[in-house]
Amino acid sequence: MATSPIAEPPQGDVLAERFARTRALTEALVAPLSDADATVQSMPDASPAKWHLAHSSWFFETFVLRDHVSGYRLYDPRFPFLFNSYYEAEGRRHARHRRGMLTRPHLDEVLAYRAAVDAALLDALPGLWPDGRALVELGCQHEQQHQELLVTDLLHLFSENPLEPALFPPLRKQPVAMPAPLGWIERDEAVVEIGHAGAGYAFDNEGPRHRVLLSAHALADRTVTNDEWAAFIADGGYANPRWWLSDGWAWVQREGIHAPLYWESRDGAWTRFGLDGRRAVDPAAPVTHVSFFEADAYAAWAGARLPTEFEWEAAAAAHDPAAGNQLDTAGPVEPRPSPGGPALFGDVWEWTGSAYRPYPGFHAAEGAVGEYNGKFMSSQFVLRGGSCSTPRGHLRASYRNFFYPHQRWQFTGVRLAKDL
Repeated sequence: MATSPIAEPPQGDVLAERFARTRALTEALVAPLSDADATVQSMPDASPAKWHLAHSSWFFETFVLRDHVSGYRLYDPRFPFLFNSYYEAEGRRHARHRRGMLTRPHLDEVLAYRAAVDAALLDALPGLWPDGRALVELGCQHEQQHQELLVTDLLHLFSENPLEPALFPPLRKQPVAMPAPLGWIERDEAVVEIGHAGAGYAFDNEGPRHRVLLSAHALADRTVTNDEWAAFIADGGYANPRWWLSDGWAWVQREGIHAPLYWESRDGAWTRFGLDGRRAVDPAAPVTHVSFFEADAYAAWAGARLPTEFEWEAAAAAHDPAAGNQLDTAGPVEPRPSPGGPALFGDVWEWTGSAYRPYPGFHAAEGAVGEYNGKFMSSQFVLRGGSCSTPRGHLRASYRNFFYPHQRWQFTGVRLAKDL
């Protein structure tokens, strides 16, 4: 596959260097792909790699170059219709579930589009006013989100191929002992400050900062492992409605769910499909690719519950968000076992029992960028902590991810909680 040349950022401009690094990682992730790999859409929730490449460029072109650079002319006036995602204020757009029909533009044309946007933005950056530079930062954060989606969408795509091809070579692992039995970190009742505060970037849904009363509770000192999840399966966890919410049980019955996504039983042993192909399930690794419905059922079976997002954030405030197994370069991506258990950040997104709703005093920004988060605050649940496919440097204790309760193609896992 051809790659586009990466424009050189102005020396000494931290934002320009960040922009160039972010754009380069995206292209490194797609370097092994053919045009066919980059075009196919495996399900409505996923997007083709080619679309991710173009959409993130459309974001910079639309909200920075078009709106903040005098005299800028669109690279191709047809592209906004093709590569707008959900911004109603930007007009009509190609249907999400039909993105895989975009056989044209060719992958090389999309990469040329990226190169043109890169060059124009880096040329304009020294003269941008603060509001324009703030949109460049938002665009970098937005592209990092699409890097994670790109990885997980490719995983789903390759899993649909009967050949089960490997995109990356397997990780070279040293044998890791099973983690210690689950322990608990107790916390007394307290009023805590929740939400982003201070310096550094945050999305609008992370604020305003506000006080929350936490009842006495305990959080598990690690996430649930594949071995523990296999015990849930062996005990008939997917066949017993006792553990399931009504909507979850209906989903299990309707979809024939009997194990995490990508798991298959072969010759009496569980295997999983990953970006390194199909391999034996690692019993010590964190379980992943489970839905909120599954996470909630497992917690009930284990005599526990899911943490609230506020309990999770209060615990994470003292931890380094750049620690843990996160995405650094293009290559093998999967949750990894650790003798001490996974950190609060990285490996797997952790389902919480909290509905995705606005904090007190939340107001969406004016204009199209105000559609970024606020309008999705309905019927979804919050996840915390990031995953092995989250770009390192993207996370914070206050970071709120959100998905519908049946979705599980992301690297989603489970940390238990209980009342005291």
